[in-house]
Amino acid sequence: MELVGSPLTVTYAHPRSTPTKFLPAISTMASSYKNRFPYYPLPQTFSLPWMPSAYYKTAVIKPTLAPFSKSSQGLTPSKMLPFVSNRTNLFTRYTPDDWYRSNLTNYKESETSRHNAERLRVDTSRMIQDKYQQTKKTQVESTKNLGERVNDIEFWKSELCHELDEMIGETNALTDMKKRLERALAETEAPLQVAQECLLHREKRMGIDLVHDDVEKQLFTEVDVIRSCQERMQRYLDKAKAQLASNRAAQHELERDLANKQAAHRIDDKCHHLRNTSDGISYYRGVERVDATISVPESWAKFTDDNILCSQSERAASAKLRDNIENLLVVTANEMWHQFNGVNVAFTNRIAETADAKSKIQTHLAKTLQEIFQIEMNIEAIRKAIRDKGPPLKVAQTRLDERTRRPNVELCRDTAQLRLVNEVHEIDETIQSLQQRLRDAEDTLQVLVRAKSVLEHDLAVKANSLFIDQEKCMGMRKTFPSTARLVGYV
Repeated sequence: MELVGSPLTVTYAHPRSTPTKFLPAISTMASSYKNRFPYYPLPQTFSLPWMPSAYYKTAVIKPTLAPFSKSSQGLTPSKMLPFVSNRTNLFTRYTPDDWYRSNLTNYKESETSRHNAERLRVDTSRMIQDKYQQTKKTQVESTKNLGERVNDIEFWKSELCHELDEMIGETNALTDMKKRLERALAETEAPLQVAQECLLHREKRMGIDLVHDDVEKQLFTEVDVIRSCQERMQRYLDKAKAQLASNRAAQHELERDLANKQAAHRIDDKCHHLRNTSDGISYYRGVERVDATISVPESWAKFTDDNILCSQSERAASAKLRDNIENLLVVTANEMWHQFNGVNVAFTNRIAETADAKSKIQTHLAKTLQEIFQIEMNIEAIRKAIRDKGPPLKVAQTRLDERTRRPNVELCRDTAQLRLVNEVHEIDETIQSLQQRLRDAEDTLQVLVRAKSVLEHDLAVKANSLFIDQEKCMGMRKTFPSTARLVGYV
């Protein structure tokens, strides 16, 4: 082409229309660049040339339109650009300087965008790492605090368990002492009745034998001593009942506190072992705004400490009361036995071979009763042992039942599973052996009861013989309870 000047009224073979599109079709561009190009307004319109009086002449060799024809396939004739077939001049749009400036502007903007993107990437990476470290540090501190809390709970749990064991032991000891006191108090009824019957039988004396002698004086004294002992025993029995109520109240507080500690320990231990990969973690929106706490560490520790101090106080009072009851039983037994011996001084010369045989039977009866008491205690111990096996069996079976809910491949027959199964079998075998031993002990108790019945029957026979052979009073006084009965052991 040759640039020449031409008037604006130059004729064209076809009128030139303003192109409607200046960029390639969007479908030919990468998807990531869609709608990403900035809009830059062109400095000049396409309807006017940059030199109004300058146009291009058509070249001798006309360009072929084959590529444009291929790219325009599928378009309607109205959308296809008209091509000038016999044109002599073209419109010019930009200068080379505009072209270079546009490229430089694009380079600078691209460099600026890359720099900003690189700086954003670096800042984002640093921020992600900082936040990760901060989150990790916070979680480590929370885990550490939970671990310290678990240790605190374990400490107070051990203190509560120790005090609870001591209180249970003290309560059981006081209960046994109360039973001994009740048995001793019940045993005093027989000597009182004997003394009163002796006085009644001595009223049947006739003639000169109706004398207010030393035997009768000792019998009146014996009645007064036994009644005095009964009054003191009843007072201490009431005290023992009240103290047992206080012990059980303190024990209840300890058990409730221990149960709360166990529940809190289980929850905090579970929270302490939770990790980011643990199962069961979830979102709970707004839970951090709910404050369900009702105590602070100081009041929390003081509450348990007060329970322990209260239990120790009640335990000390219970121990002191047991000592007083023990002393009372010994004193009253000695008093009654001393007075009983004083009453029996008048009848010592009347004891013969029948009395000796009766004494031996009483000895065997006392030993049998003692053995019955021991075997009953043994039976109770066996029953308690059987009951004590219940919680471990429940724990083992509950563990097995819980482990059956493990999902999919987690249902592993691991060492823990095998040990739990063996534990259940071992506890079952232990319970069966204890039950067999319990049946043996009950059979032995029946044998002892039958032996006791035989001894008591033989004793009644000897008493009847003494009633016949000797005075009625001497025969009745031979049935005075033994020291073991008077102190409540039998």
